Amino acid sequence: MLVLCGFPVSNYYNKVKLALLEKNVPFTEEHVATGRSDEEVLSCSPLGKIPYIRTPQGSLCESEAILEYIDATYPIPALFPADPFAAAKVRELIVFIELHLELVARELYGQAFFGGTISEGNQSRVRKQLEKNITAFKRLVKFAPFVAGDSFTLADCAAFASLPVVGMASKAIYGEDLLLAAGVDYKPYMKLIGERPSAQKVMADRKGAIAKP
Repeated sequence: MLVLCGFPVSNYYNKVKLALLEKNVPFTEEHVATGRSDEEVLSCSPLGKIPYIRTPQGSLCESEAILEYIDATYPIPALFPADPFAAAKVRELIVFIELHLELVARELYGQAFFGGTISEGNQSRVRKQLEKNITAFKRLVKFAPFVAGDSFTLADCAAFASLPVVGMASKAIYGEDLLLAAGVDYKPYMKLIGERPSAQKVMADRKGAIAKP
């Protein structure tokens, strides 16, 4: 059985967890804090990042590699389209969401969520980059009703996990959700995904983890 290691506040952990639940893959969870440097963790995730999984073949880190493995090992239901171009478009969206939106917004998290500070110069730089990247993302995303079109895919696992974090961080720093300000109305989409039992489980576990002292 697969073991998902990390914690349910992490958006990348929840991205993987949502995919596992969507596919009805049996798995257990093991709480692992980020940044650990002991050999037990580094032997599975050399940078100490979460999530990672343990499989019968060995450990695997990096959420996208994990999702590729899961979809190939448990092919039904498929979360990549069978058509190569359509599958590439799903991967394209994942890259945009995680590299061009979430990773850029991550610079805001220290102040937005954890009581840190970010200089005005860095705030301005991040805002400029986010606004540029969100405009580009708007050209790709479908919301028809899913991010890549009419079927739930692994791009939805990424979007569900990361778009709200980008929105919340930008609102906390700039006073407005930059996604919504740019016309990327992801709220109805989040409501749609939130009606899925898999997403409800992810959200309930995340809420429970946040509530713990």
